Amino acid sequence: MTDISSAINGRTSANNFDPTHVMTQAEILDLAQLANQTPTSFNQQNWRLVAVNTPAAKGRLKAAAFNQPKVGDAAVTFVVVGKIGGYKDLPTLIKPMLDGGHIDQAAYDGWIGMANGMYEGKEQFQRDEAIRSASLAAMTLMYAAHSKGLVSGAMIGFDSAAVSAECKLAANEVPAMLIAVGRPAPGNWPRKVRRAVADVVSFSAD
Repeated sequence: MTDISSAINGRTSANNFDPTHVMTQAEILDLAQLANQTPTSFNQQNWRLVAVNTPAAKGRLKAAAFNQPKVGDAAVTFVVVGKIGGYKDLPTLIKPMLDGGHIDQAAYDGWIGMANGMYEGKEQFQRDEAIRSASLAAMTLMYAAHSKGLVSGAMIGFDSAAVSAECKLAANEVPAMLIAVGRPAPGNWPRKVRRAVADVVSFSAD
């Protein structure tokens, strides 16, 4: 394991993966369990993962990702899926909070009511939220992989319709990105240069 500062400073994007590396289902689920801790707006948890790890499935996904080699070479490529309209699941998702006595009925009703007021009838906003949540989960997943001594590479270069068909996504689901995970092979670039902190942070005026 590595501490969070080391993970943030040490993680880099990989393009070259060891094609002989195989991850067990338990190892894949361990990464997914860590990603599952990602926060979401109103706790709607409007995302999920499709773990593509068999040779045949990786071959089909690779074709849908413009034949990027890392899709086929990585031990697993995760399709990070955002769910549009995830706020509709809140009555079920937060019921354990009510049943456990952590919130009362008024808080439960208010929680759902605020979410409905924010998202209902706003399809673009719902889609934006799905991409936001999926993106946060993807970053958590990449740090989780790094903490296990693995490398990862995120991709947005793919045929969305083809990936949706391959993964049998529902009409209200969208593939936000692909994340290849596995052991590195030679030839990966070093960590890329970042902008100076002074260029990315400003402070509010009095």
